[in-house]
Amino acid sequence: MVYLLKKMRFFSYAFAALFVAAAALIGPGLYRGAMTIHELLSENKHLKQAIANLTEEDQIGYAKVISQRKEDGRLLTTIRFVETARGDKTKVILQREYTVEGDIVHFDALIVKFEDKMVADGKSRALYLWRRVYGEKMPPGEGYAIEEPGAEPRRYSGLLQALPIKHRELFWSAIWDLANDPNKLHEHGIRAIYGSVMYQPLREGLIYVFKISPTGQLYPEAVPAM
Repeated sequence: MVYLLKKMRFFSYAFAALFVAAAALIGPGLYRGAMTIHELLSENKHLKQAIANLTEEDQIGYAKVISQRKEDGRLLTTIRFVETARGDKTKVILQREYTVEGDIVHFDALIVKFEDKMVADGKSRALYLWRRVYGEKMPPGEGYAIEEPGAEPRRYSGLLQALPIKHRELFWSAIWDLANDPNKLHEHGIRAIYGSVMYQPLREGLIYVFKISPTGQLYPEAVPAM
């Protein structure tokens, strides 16, 4: 009996030692899998470097009125929405068509403004994410999605390439949650996260070029269609 108890105690110790060893190996992986957006912004040097290397942008795409017509007494406006690549205004990376009631169209985006100290040249920079398009006669929540919510924006597809895929997904899916935590924003060098909506009456024969200032202000500029 004593021999049996000693044998059982030996196997218990062996199992405990094996469990501790496995935890030591698996633990870091579990930690990385459970990493929060706060930890990512604080600890990841590749992410900080990507933010530091942000360049100034001025034109981010445009919308063209394809048609305006009356149907059943309603005015319908069809537009072609185009987003262009960073550093190349002639390269189209996203193109969609939307039809809304009325002639006033809203373009909704989310903006992330970084503190000057976060950017290499010490000047303000901002990221943006297109959210949706909607007309004046429909609730914003029923608007047409532009980018997939939580997904990496096409315009920034190469910005975080040095990060593991899981960390890139975490950044783009969780960054907007910081908007409700002002203290954390400043802690991570983010000045503000907020929504920005542009809207105005649209007319056939015009192209509405979307501009963005270094501080994250979006505005349209109307030019004749060629």
